[in-house]
Amino acid sequence: MLGSNRLRQTKKLFTMADEKIFADGFVFKRNENAPDFVVGRISIKVEEAIAFIKQHQKNGWVNLGVKTARSGNYYIDLDTFEATKDSAVEKKETKNRPIPKMNGDMANQFNESQEFDDDLPF
Repeated sequence: MLGSNRLRQTKKLFTMADEKIFADGFVFKRNENAPDFVVGRISIKVEEAIAFIKQHQKNGWVNLGVKTARSGNYYIDLDTFEATKDSAVEKKETKNRPIPKMNGDMANQFNESQEFDDDLPF
């Protein structure tokens, strides 16, 4: 019963946006004996994959993620992340923020080097 209680608690933590949507028709396999430059291979069951893509496409795109389960097995799920206007504005604000000044001898050298960024020859 302890496991079912834990499952209920876990379900409460997820919202609809956080719910995993497994990518039907896609399988990722990793071969540990393959050369280092080979990460793995993806097998696609065409009919299931096409139905999944048609159902979940936005503006002609479907984003998928290859992840590792707690068991160590790999799975592919739908990446539902969508950038909002607020997050884009926040990035710009963070980028334009001045670099805070630091204290100490090493910090003084760093602060002086930061003040002359506009003097770059390119």
